Amino acid sequence: MRIIGISRSTYYYSLHRYSQPKNRTCTGGRPESRYTLTKDNTIISNEQVKEWICELIAGEGLTYGYLKLTYCLRKKFNLIINKKKVYRLCKELEVLRPQRKIKRKHARKLARNRLVTASNQLWEVDVKYGYIAGEDRFFFIMPIIDVYDRCIVDYHIGLSCEAKDAVITLKRALFKRQLLAVEGKPVIQSDNGPQFISNLFEETCLGLNIEHERIPFKTPNLNAHIEAFHSILDWTLTAIPETLVITRLFAWHNLRGPGIGSDLIPTASRLSKF
Repeated sequence: MRIIGISRSTYYYSLHRYSQPKNRTCTGGRPESRYTLTKDNTIISNEQVKEWICELIAGEGLTYGYLKLTYCLRKKFNLIINKKKVYRLCKELEVLRPQRKIKRKHARKLARNRLVTASNQLWEVDVKYGYIAGEDRFFFIMPIIDVYDRCIVDYHIGLSCEAKDAVITLKRALFKRQLLAVEGKPVIQSDNGPQFISNLFEETCLGLNIEHERIPFKTPNLNAHIEAFHSILDWTLTAIPETLVITRLFAWHNLRGPGIGSDLIPTASRLSKF
């Protein structure tokens, strides 16, 4: 290249620029199996399995989905086959029914930015789970926090956290703040957990005349106040293992914990002014 007076960068750039692109082949994932084994290690071709699927659909399995077809293939033909392979074979046979469209009973209302100027205007709720080492199981915590005064209005602690638990906790929080018979109730803001998208919780909010907003997916910053409290709770229980009674932590947070603003007045003292 020095003899003909071409720089190395120009030469390699031209090779990269004018070279023919190579056809890329996908190498990810496992290759598709061409046969299926029975429980006695007999090899059955996929074409035979497809024929059995067609026989099931033509007979008793007319209304079956791929899950029930998998069960029938295992029971009737002693096949060692999983639901994913049956789904793939049904897709190749074009016998899958169209995916049903779920029509939500209650329209989803997205959260929006609000100017909170007093207590009982905006509440945030979320679910946090912890691990019980001695019993090898999980427990769930669901506090409701007031965005303005940062007070934990009420909470649920238990080995499960379902929609009925969220409803009971919400009603108890309204009772504590004496808001059950008041017209202007706080707005409830939550994520898209199964407790909060359930019909029971939505119907309860409608019955209590409460506006329920849900944050978009993957945006926990819109529920920042309850997420911040959960981080404090997580750090406290990790740093101080002796803090086994979480209710004491909630009581300390509400009564003696530093509040908001430059004065850092505790929440209980701040609420006593109103």
